[in-house]
Amino acid sequence: MNAVPDRLIETLAQARRIILAGHVSPDVDALGAMLALARAVPTREVAVSLGGKPVQGRLAFMLELGECRLAETGDVGRAEVVVVVDTANTRRIGIEGGWDTIADKFVVNIDHHITNEDFGRLNWVAGDTASTSEMVYQLIRSAGWPIDPKTATLLLAGIHSDTCGFTLPTVTPETFETAASLLRAGADLVRIGAQLFRSQSLHEFKLIRAVYRNTRLACDGHVAYSTLTLAEIRDAGCTPADIDEQVSIPRSLSGVRMGILLSEIEPGIVRVNLRGEDGTPVLPVAEALGGGGHAFAAGARLRGAMDEVLERVLSAAAACLASDTGAPIEASR
Repeated sequence: MNAVPDRLIETLAQARRIILAGHVSPDVDALGAMLALARAVPTREVAVSLGGKPVQGRLAFMLELGECRLAETGDVGRAEVVVVVDTANTRRIGIEGGWDTIADKFVVNIDHHITNEDFGRLNWVAGDTASTSEMVYQLIRSAGWPIDPKTATLLLAGIHSDTCGFTLPTVTPETFETAASLLRAGADLVRIGAQLFRSQSLHEFKLIRAVYRNTRLACDGHVAYSTLTLAEIRDAGCTPADIDEQVSIPRSLSGVRMGILLSEIEPGIVRVNLRGEDGTPVLPVAEALGGGGHAFAAGARLRGAMDEVLERVLSAAAACLASDTGAPIEASR
């Protein structure tokens, strides 16, 4: 990981009014990073932006732990510093009004995506780090700010989630050392496990059932994918905000090199989640589709009907697999 810039610590220590934000539909890592940092910075005039939208039900416990004030109308305008975490580009910033609302502000960009566009006036990007929460831990520790049990729990949740339980290639010995330090600081691992893995609502269970039902193989068996239309999401009693880790279902099939989940988040707009297995990068697929992310976890948003988008995604996946193997791959499904 790149060393924490001294200027970053000085900026946050001296700012009187700070807004923290993550990406749209923030996941566990984004929430953990922004809420923990909001708790740790010395100034008390701190607010967290969720982009005007609710978080997934299973992640509500993180807001309870954070005990942070949510940004209200006018807060962004009064802020001296806007800290954006876990967000690779300006199109994905979770602030009402988007980038245009904060373009003239002093924006701090803290992220671990290798495709980050360095959009801040101050950028700390560590593309080789397992999670943004791990970066925020290093920032808080380097600054000498306190880490209480609630802050530690938020950070450990972010690290655990973005590493799939410490099982991804991005995990290093330092990642485990960070986790151990957070446990010593009082992180509640039992609560993290209960909330993230053993607290599904009946609605979420119905959504998962639909993902299983729609899972198919393609690209000569190298790709497993599933689809969720907006109607299927709503029929389960859920919203597009509930779509996140369900891509683990097609990904879990033995022998699959890519797991893909396509979900219709608005009429005519499909979110594509991509995960790589067996050392197969999926970032080239995401970039071919106009998206981005990490080497083995990436995504994109495409306009079009589900069938049309699916064909484009499978074609891009087949092309990338063929380039990797040196043998032709059929995109058929």
